[in-house]
Amino acid sequence: MTTDELTIEVQRALEEIRPFLKSDGGDIKLIGITDDRHVTVQLQGACVGCTVNQMTLRAGVETTIKKFAPQIETVTNIGL
Repeated sequence: MTTDELTIEVQRALEEIRPFLKSDGGDIKLIGITDDRHVTVQLQGACVGCTVNQMTLRAGVETTIKKFAPQIETVTNIGL
C-alpha cells in the first residue's frame, strides 16, 4: 500500500471515530504518517484536557485506525 493509500485509509478511520469525539466536544486531526508506519494525531477541543484521553487514543482511535490500516504500528497524540 502506498503512503497516499495509507493516508486515505487513516483519514477514513478518523472520520469513523470523529462523531464520537465531537459528541463530547472534541475532535482529532491527522498530523502525519511516517515511513515506519507511525501515525501522529492531535486531539483537539475537550479531548485536550480530558483525563481519559490516553484511553480514548488507544481503545478508540488506535483500534479504529488499525481496523482500516492494519499495517499501522503505533498512534501518538502530539498534544498542544
